[in-house]
Amino acid sequence: MPVRVSEFSWQQTPAAVFLSLPLRGVCVRDADVFCGESYLKVNFPPFLFEVFLFAPIDDGNSKAKIGNDTILFTLYKKEPVLWETLSMPDVDKETMQRIREKSILQAQEKAKEATEAKATAKREDQRYALGVMMKIEEEERKKIEDMKENERKKATRELEAWKESQRQAGKQKSIPRKENCQRGKQAEERGAPKTPSLPRKAPSAARLPQRGRNWENIFSEKLKEDSIPAPRSAGSIQISFTPRAFPTALRESQVAEEEEWLHKQAEARRALSTDLPEFSDLKEEEKNPDWLKEKGNKLFATENYLAAVDAYNLAIRLNSKIPLLYLNRAACHLKLRNLHKAIEDSSKACKIMKLRLRSTHPTQLYRTMRRRFGI
Repeated sequence: MPVRVSEFSWQQTPAAVFLSLPLRGVCVRDADVFCGESYLKVNFPPFLFEVFLFAPIDDGNSKAKIGNDTILFTLYKKEPVLWETLSMPDVDKETMQRIREKSILQAQEKAKEATEAKATAKREDQRYALGVMMKIEEEERKKIEDMKENERKKATRELEAWKESQRQAGKQKSIPRKENCQRGKQAEERGAPKTPSLPRKAPSAARLPQRGRNWENIFSEKLKEDSIPAPRSAGSIQISFTPRAFPTALRESQVAEEEEWLHKQAEARRALSTDLPEFSDLKEEEKNPDWLKEKGNKLFATENYLAAVDAYNLAIRLNSKIPLLYLNRAACHLKLRNLHKAIEDSSKACKIMKLRLRSTHPTQLYRTMRRRFGI
């Protein structure tokens, strides 16, 4: 519960009321002041001061000054009369609550009106600023258009002056020609001897073509025929490529190794057809362990683990020395929760890889990796 403050002093004039309220050592920043037409409250925890004024005041022009642990209020009256007391006499709780609510509603309405007025003023300022900017841009645009028009007129005048100068120069050149023609005519009239002209021989009819409809196009058509080349004869070029079983290009240094590998593959296929007659009905690609391994990988990707195990089983029967087949089948058993079979296949793959690393020379291992992976 806040402690109500009853220690204060006040004075009045017909126009204003002067109220002094001590803060009692409370920090100034913690003081909260609320003032209405008939209600004044100061909250500075743990103290509380409120008074229900005797008559309405002008809360818009009233002032509060905080300093030296004291708040000085200057409250301007709406009517210039002297008050009998500062607060209203004999005020019950319902009246106090009604006055508080009314003061709060009035303060909220005034704050809302002030906010709307501020927003309206801001919009007016923005509209005015936009109008000023548009006016400035219009003036700049008009200025640029005037400059363009002046430059166009200047260029037009210069062009007309140049045409006039060319016309004057042409007239000056034609004057000497006329004078020369007049002098020649005058000399002929005076009786200047004429040089006898030799008779021309008429060209023979065999050498000159007769003037007809196509006489002017004889030489042009001949030139066109000489300049256009004859069309080329059509042909085809047969290209054949050497079939290869390896993805890399042919190299002379690896011809022997490739032939050996192909020979072993052919022997393995022959042995497969003789030792395992149940595989005789399979297609050629289905007898390839690598093809079966890729098929199992696709089935594993589609979560068809049982079919993938069957593909890996067939590939292992064809070639039991590929460790990757055991590893892939172990992954399928792991997905199917066949843990003992997964451990068994993983152990077989590790054993085959150890035997290969022990028996393989580093140079041969490097060549095998280049042939298999295209390094």
